[in-house]
Amino acid sequence: MNTNNEIPERDPSLKALIVLSRTQHAVEEKIKEDIKTYGLNPTEFGVLELLYHKGRQPIQRIGEKILLSSGSITYVVDKLETKNYLIRKPCPKDRRVTYTEITNEGKELMDKIFPAHKKVIQEIFSTLDHKEKELLINLLKRVGLPLRP
Repeated sequence: MNTNNEIPERDPSLKALIVLSRTQHAVEEKIKEDIKTYGLNPTEFGVLELLYHKGRQPIQRIGEKILLSSGSITYVVDKLETKNYLIRKPCPKDRRVTYTEITNEGKELMDKIFPAHKKVIQEIFSTLDHKEKELLINLLKRVGLPLRP
C-alpha cells in the first residue's frame, strides 16, 4: 500500500495494446472500404495481390502467406477462378500439389486497381515521415517476431 498518496508508476503495456488494437482496427476498416470499391473482399484481394507480386504459388502456400485456413483458401480460389482472375495448374512432378496463377484478366485488374490501393495505404501512413515509418516497422517487429511459432 502506498502511504504517501503518490500515484504509482503505471506500466504502459496495456495502453500500448489498446492503442495498437484500435489503430489496427481503424487501418483494417479503411483498407476493407477501399478493397470493396473494386468488387472484391479482402481475402480475394490478398490472394490476387500475392499472385500479382510473387507469381505462381502452390495453393497450400497461399494460406500460409495470407493467414487463411485451407478450407477458406479453396473457397476463395474457387470464387476467383469463376471470375477468371486466376487458374489452377497441377504440378507435373507432384500430383498432390496444385498451383494457382493469375490470369491476364486478373493481371489487368490488378494493374488497374493496385496503384490506387497503394495510394490509400500511403495516405493512411502520411502522418509519419520516412524515419518514423522505419521506426514503426522496427518496433512492431521487435514485439511480434518473438511471438511467432
